[in-house]
Amino acid sequence: MAGEPTFFEIGVADAERGRAFYGALFGWTFDPGPSGGGGLAITTGGVPGGLHGGDAGASPYLFFRVDDLDAAAARVRDLGGTVDDMGEEGAESEESAARFGRFTLCRDDQGSVFGLHEPPQGA
Repeated sequence: MAGEPTFFEIGVADAERGRAFYGALFGWTFDPGPSGGGGLAITTGGVPGGLHGGDAGASPYLFFRVDDLDAAAARVRDLGGTVDDMGEEGAESEESAARFGRFTLCRDDQGSVFGLHEPPQGA
C-alpha cells in the first residue's frame, strides 16, 4: 500500500551528539547507516529512522511509501511540486538500496518538505 509513513530522518549538526541525546531521551539504539558517511540507522520499535550530521537546524523529515520512486517523483512534478536532486550524495549503492530501499526529498506545491521512500524488494 502506498502513502503510509515508512521512515523518518533527523538532521543535526553533530551526529554523535544527536545519537547521545536521542538515545538518552527515547532509549533508541543506532547502527551504521547506508552511506557509511557517519549517518546512523535508528531502531525505534516503530517506524524506522535515520540520523545524519552536518545539517544544523534541519527539521525532521517524514518519508511516505511509494511502489515506484521514479513514477511518484514524476507525479510530484506533475502536481506542481519539486523533487530534490540527490546527486552523487544521494545515490544509493546496490547493497544500500537492497537493505534500505530508495529515498528522495520533495516539496509540495506550497513548499512543504516531505520524502518519498520505495522500500526494498520484498519488504
